[in-house]
Amino acid sequence: MRCGFCGHEFEEHEGNVGCKNCPMSSGCKMVKCPRCNYENPPEPALIKGLKKVFSAKKKTN
Repeated sequence: MRCGFCGHEFEEHEGNVGCKNCPMSSGCKMVKCPRCNYENPPEPALIKGLKKVFSAKKKTN
């Protein structure tokens, strides 16, 4: 995923989990950028699937 603030690209598992003590709910699914700590929404499954398809296509070329 790409950070919406600094543009750093990282895997979702490399990011820090969003706050767990959020007063709005029991926790959110936001992912914090490991570089700048900006909270980003998780990547939708459709985008993840498209990235896999295109990365596999690049490897075959």
